[in-house]
Amino acid sequence: MPQVFIPKSMRPLVGDQEVVAADGGRVRDIIDDLERRFPGFKDRICESGQLRPGLTVAVDGSVAALGMLQSVRPDAEIHFLPALGGG
Repeated sequence: MPQVFIPKSMRPLVGDQEVVAADGGRVRDIIDDLERRFPGFKDRICESGQLRPGLTVAVDGSVAALGMLQSVRPDAEIHFLPALGGG
């Protein structure tokens, strides 16, 4: 199962776990699985069916160009990160 690394600010939603296994073939499915098990998780990650502004998702160390539609391998590592900006 994919492993989701939980941001510190969200760990109280998942019983203070740093890493949670989740089921799904796309990032959207992973989020839905976590929402079923940990109500309130999706509201912290999503807004209007998309990742919240200022948040990005990385799958296996690379920013997921497809966002919520990004495919996820069964042994993937998923991180939700603040989006980086700069100039």
